[in-house]
Amino acid sequence: MKHIIILGDGMADHPIEKLGGKTLLQYANTPYMDMLARQGKTGRLITVPDGFLPGSEVANTAIMGYDLNQVYEGRGPLEAASIGYEMAPEDMAIRCNIITLEDGKILTHNGGNLSTENGDILIKYLNEKLGDDQIRFITGIQYRHLLVIKYASKHVVCAPPHDHPNEEWKPLLVKPEEGWENVHEPVIGRNGQPTGKLRMTAQETADILNYLILKSQELLSEHPFNQKKIAHGERPANSIWPWSGGYRPNMQTLMQLYPQVKSGSCISAVDLIRGIGHYAGLDIIKVPGATGLADTNYEGKAQAAIEALRHQDFVYLHLEATDEAGHDGDLELKVKAIQYLDHRIVEPIYKEVSTWDEPVCIAILPDHPTPVEIRTHVKEAVPFLIWYPGIEADSVESYNEVSCVRGAYGLLQLQEFMNTFMKID
Repeated sequence: MKHIIILGDGMADHPIEKLGGKTLLQYANTPYMDMLARQGKTGRLITVPDGFLPGSEVANTAIMGYDLNQVYEGRGPLEAASIGYEMAPEDMAIRCNIITLEDGKILTHNGGNLSTENGDILIKYLNEKLGDDQIRFITGIQYRHLLVIKYASKHVVCAPPHDHPNEEWKPLLVKPEEGWENVHEPVIGRNGQPTGKLRMTAQETADILNYLILKSQELLSEHPFNQKKIAHGERPANSIWPWSGGYRPNMQTLMQLYPQVKSGSCISAVDLIRGIGHYAGLDIIKVPGATGLADTNYEGKAQAAIEALRHQDFVYLHLEATDEAGHDGDLELKVKAIQYLDHRIVEPIYKEVSTWDEPVCIAILPDHPTPVEIRTHVKEAVPFLIWYPGIEADSVESYNEVSCVRGAYGLLQLQEFMNTFMKID
């Protein structure tokens, strides 16, 4: 039995009054997800452990079967892995958004849907002006980039910008984690032993990060790219916003965790998902035209998943568009992105693999809800379905947050999903 997980990031939502009290999954036209739910088994999954924020890096790591308390190091190290930056023991890598500020508030977490090409121009400009032997800005994808600071502490409190739309940014500046303000943590080498060198304190790290935020605002406001955006009445990409930093994680591969997985691939347009896949031992497949938005290359991703399944045991196929639409509060676009996922991803994959001699087990789920009326991630159980040829169906007739409450799998916790999924052989 081969296995594929199709994940619609942030796809779950809340009931919407203008949709007649339905959630977006209930409202959207999703015949193939509904069919697989009707022919398969469903349930709900808690994807975020106690003590963790409902970030995609947390939820996707848990869905893949990892204990966050043992492996979590934040988004930064995952994105470093995905773009080929090999972290040194003394590095602290932190996600670096380019965002839009207006009237003292965070207007958007994505710099006005910044393209990768323009993001690269701005990050290289910042690295030229602010980078040195200790500080380095590294290009990622679109508005999602990387900041690496040698000997910095990960024990700082950073506000994820997508969690604070339309809020004043100054109160959200970086703060030291309580109890770590003046602690010089030892640097741990690859052998698990102290190197004899110490990291800066959390207060010193927060001071550097806040300096970089403020200085970036000066520099980016002067850049010709943003001057042109402003002249055309468009949103400028006028500040960096670092968050979710950490050191190099220590993760087993999926092949070590699950003997059923001999080989596998991860398909995503998002750096942090590719980073999880890298540490999980999966091949990283980059699909041309994959953007992380609703205009992504759905057909290319579906075909890449099909081709990977021909010669591998496991595929993790991640779609970001539903999450981005949720963060933008765009109800119509999120419904459209859900429908695209159904008929441009699920339909072609199902139609192809259902004809194969070797059966393929399909799971579909979000990592967390990103409700359009809240515009941020929430820590709630998500609906999931599992289908394979010959599975004994439960009584659920459609795939959504409400119907899956009655699913045969009930309410699973964290790694229980992957353990259950991989036992299907």
